[in-house]
Amino acid sequence: MASLAGTGMPLLRARVIPLQEIAVVPIPMLRSSFYVLYNYNKDISSSKKNCGYPGNGRLTRRCLSISAAHAGSPPGDSQVRVRFAPSPTGNLHVGGARTALFNYLFARSKGGKFIIRIEDTDLDRSTKESEEAVLRDLSWLGLEWDEGPGVGGNYGPYRQSERNSLYKHYAEKLLQSGHVYRCFCSNEELEKMKEIAKLKQLPPVYTGKWANATDEEVQEELSTGKPYTCRFRVPREGKLKINDLIRGEVSWNLDTLGDFVIMRSNGQPVYNFCVTVDDASMAISHVIRAEEHLPNTLRQALIYKALGFSMPYFAHVSLILAPDRSKLSKRHGATSVGQFREMGYLPRAMVNYLALLGWGDGSENEFFTLEQLVQKFTIERVNKSGAIFDVTKLRWMNGLHLRSLPTGEVIKLIGERWKSNGILTESEGLIVEEAFHLLKDGIDLITDSDKVLSSLLSYPLYATLTSAECKSVIDDGLPDVAASLLAAFDGGELLGALEEGQSGWQKWVKSFGKSLKRKGKSLFMPLRVLLTGKLHGPDMGSTVLLLYKAGKSGAVASQVEFLTLDQRFNLLREIEWTSFQRDQPVLQSATGVP
Repeated sequence: MASLAGTGMPLLRARVIPLQEIAVVPIPMLRSSFYVLYNYNKDISSSKKNCGYPGNGRLTRRCLSISAAHAGSPPGDSQVRVRFAPSPTGNLHVGGARTALFNYLFARSKGGKFIIRIEDTDLDRSTKESEEAVLRDLSWLGLEWDEGPGVGGNYGPYRQSERNSLYKHYAEKLLQSGHVYRCFCSNEELEKMKEIAKLKQLPPVYTGKWANATDEEVQEELSTGKPYTCRFRVPREGKLKINDLIRGEVSWNLDTLGDFVIMRSNGQPVYNFCVTVDDASMAISHVIRAEEHLPNTLRQALIYKALGFSMPYFAHVSLILAPDRSKLSKRHGATSVGQFREMGYLPRAMVNYLALLGWGDGSENEFFTLEQLVQKFTIERVNKSGAIFDVTKLRWMNGLHLRSLPTGEVIKLIGERWKSNGILTESEGLIVEEAFHLLKDGIDLITDSDKVLSSLLSYPLYATLTSAECKSVIDDGLPDVAASLLAAFDGGELLGALEEGQSGWQKWVKSFGKSLKRKGKSLFMPLRVLLTGKLHGPDMGSTVLLLYKAGKSGAVASQVEFLTLDQRFNLLREIEWTSFQRDQPVLQSATGVP
């Protein structure tokens, strides 16, 4: 295969379709049923025109109709090849991550290739740091690519900034075929055209001033060094239709477009031209992208046709919306994959949740691993309606995935976190394991583990006693229970029971309740307040046993506001219960720490 000099990139041989006055030309190489209707009037004259067609004939555009609909499998090499093409101008947005995921799942489900291409033609905003961050986030999600940066492949380079020679080659090809012409209009002239169109309530399209300039007129401008853009010659009449894999038939009238720029005056290619050349030269079979790119399909389809490129299937995925149904943005909170990673979310939970934003397998099941998603995913089940991004559901799903991991793996993760964050002095052992099992239902994110353990270790007794919620407990004889509990502690009965473990605690609490003629809530609520300093929490017996062991072992870091059972009972001895039995204002919430 021929290649472009200096790049090693294969050249696609564009088929030049001869002009006729009226011709219906089927293009069988296209991956969709694709028909082009020409209706040109050709006025042969001796004057040379700026159209570049053989014979320098004068060309007047009349009508073009393009229709694309699926026609089975692509001819020739039928391997599925999809791409995700991020711009390295910021972080990887969850919307972009969802698009990358759908491309990945589609490729893997079809035994195809998943390609990453960096669209860095915005030289002012593109940064190497952003590119590295995007690729790092994709790897974190587990979306490993078959071709692209760091991997290579037969269709590189995989950065648009390294493919300029290819764009210039095909731009020159379009100039020679007459599909593109040079436009020397200044910015002032273009602005004036827009103003006139606005006054006439017409679309702000280019009027075609340089579309039919003679060779002499063009050469005169070139000789002065005047800058120019390259504009694509759009038919003035006609319609483009595509059969989108998600949205069905979509059509556009060509008269709303106007001749558009494919190469800027500084020699840099425009996005739609780059994308078309890249997708075609990389043999992309399916373009799965966000619906905001749907309008770009019109320009791209015209370029595909002009260069004789095979046209891929298109699938435009709905936007991800905020709870207020507006487009999800930074004002709604975290929106980038990197932010959610730092907040403690698991990659498998992010992948699972993102897949459900616009897709489902038709069942009630919502829990999927990446491997299961590959098996289940079909593009036909992608919904064209916008999907709401619900952080609460994402957190819940992360909890499901966290608890589905091997217990030892989760304990190791959390234990290391507790130690590194200065809560415990050890990252493994009995205290870590018992604390995890006691608190795991309250941990949806790894980062939650700090809060729930710190809460468990705290003893906000005064805050609880002065809260409105505790008044009924105090009035139900809390001082009497406290006196009996102190006696049991001083006499050694309670500590002896705790030494025996769970069975010892259960026997003691049953005996203690019987001595006070209390059971159920009237027994356990006052005990919880006195021993833990709180009105609510996990299983009280397991909590008290853990507090007892933590106090004996020295596993709690010194900077943590932790009181051992000895210290708690010393505090209980100092309480003036009469001050809490009178009507008192609420001093603070029941969750504070003294």
